[in-house]
Amino acid sequence: MTYYLLSVVQPADGEPPAPEALAQIMRDVRAFDEELRAAGAWVFAGGLHGPETATLLRPADGDVLISDGPYAEGKEYLGGLSLIKAGDLDEALEWGRKAALATTLPIEVRPFVDQH
Repeated sequence: MTYYLLSVVQPADGEPPAPEALAQIMRDVRAFDEELRAAGAWVFAGGLHGPETATLLRPADGDVLISDGPYAEGKEYLGGLSLIKAGDLDEALEWGRKAALATTLPIEVRPFVDQH
């Protein structure tokens, strides 16, 4: 089995879904998580606060500088993630497809490096 990261790509602008739509999205995300767990593919998942809550630690001259805010400004940010186990990329992409349908957002699927 290979570990894959499913990243939820959240738009930085635009209106959030209406409360009724958001309630349905959350039901769909819970069902997706339950399906992952039942299949033995779930490792970890969670949503993230917006990038404005970030703290950046940057090494500089043998010390570490700390600053508020996101590392980079962008049109999108990491809104959440799922760490899954899958037999191959095709299986991971299928889980990514299901995540995209549940969240109604783009999902980036990436394998971890050097797994043994």
